[in-house]
Formats: sequence, structure tokens, C-alpha cells
Amino acid sequence: MNIPLEPGKYYHIFNHANGNDFLFSSDNNFRFFLSKYLFYIAPIAETLTYCLMPNHFHFLIRMFDERELDKLTFKKAVKYKTFEEYNSKQFSNLFSSYTQAYNKVFMRTGSLFLKNFKRKEINNEKYLRQLIIYIHNNPVKHGFTDIPENWKHSSYSDFLSNKSTFIKRNEVLDLFEDIENFKFCHRLQIELSNDLQLEE
Repeated sequence: MNIPLEPGKYYHIFNHANGNDFLFSSDNNFRFFLSKYLFYIAPIAETLTYCLMPNHFHFLIRMFDERELDKLTFKKAVKYKTFEEYNSKQFSNLFSSYTQAYNKVFMRTGSLFLKNFKRKEINNEKYLRQLIIYIHNNPVKHGFTDIPENWKHSSYSDFLSNKSTFIKRNEVLDLFEDIENFKFCHRLQIELSNDLQLEE
């Protein structure tokens, strides 16, 4: 049984396409999914890193605690038995909404994602850093690119830019001290990060 998404805690969120299907078949799909993600998840969590792959995805998030929720989100959440139930419902709404749109475009039916998205609580800083590297290096692991900066469907490039982003750029860079060490650790630990025992 999946663990609840408790307020104030960090989680690795991931899921895979159902069977041999793709989740994203074009650049438009990647962009549309992120827009849906921001609509449903930005009100309940902050995002540290992400990577979208053709048939699966990874997000590293921190759930807001009750004090951090805006008034509208708090008002909606209190209608549920627990905040954890509301948090999970927001993710379910994200996947359902995207699936309906994807099915309509590609004239398909049925579920697109595996049932019950996966979530793993992250409770120490070392693992948090390793997970950030792992997520960004996922396209390298799966042979889509040799270096993470060449994969445009992840948050890695957000850390190399000063442009506005929904990613918690400064919080992540603080974990690595600075941008140069951030890049160095990604290059140095590609093999290490790909050997981590993380489910997909």
C-alpha cells in the first residue's frame, strides 16, 4: 500500500506508462503535462527537480504544511478527512485529466498510467542530493543522451539559467553549495547515481 503524502515532508514521486504505451509522444505532450502538473500540484507542493521520459517520470517534491497553503487550497483541503487524502487526490486528478486529453488526441481508451502512482519519503539530506543527481541523470541511464543538459524535458537546465522557474533552484543549489559543485557532482556521480536502488 502506498504511503500517505504528509504535510511538510519530501517525496520522490514516480510512475510508468501502462504496458508498452508512451506517456509523451511529442514535445507538446511534455509541455501539456507540465502545465497540468503546475495546475494541480503547485498549490500543494514545491518542486525541487523533475524529469519526464517517454514512458515514465520522476518528481522530487516537498509537500506544503497547512500554514503554507493559500486560503483557496486550504478551504478545498479541509473538505477531506485528512490533508494526506487531499494531496493524493490532487495527483489522481492530474493523471486523470492528462489521460483524458491524451486519449482524445490519440483516439485511445483506457488507463495511461500504472494504477497507484509511486511515492517514497526522503528523510535525509545525503539521499536527497543523490536523488537529485539520479533524476537528472535518468536520460543518461536510459541512453537518450550522454549528458543531462542535453535532455530538455527535465529541470537540469533550469539550474544553468537565471530565468524564472517553478523549481526551487536556490534550495537545491544550497545542497550542493554552488552551481559549479552542482554540475561537478552530476558529472562525477553519473555511475553512482545510476546504481542507486531506486524503483521506477
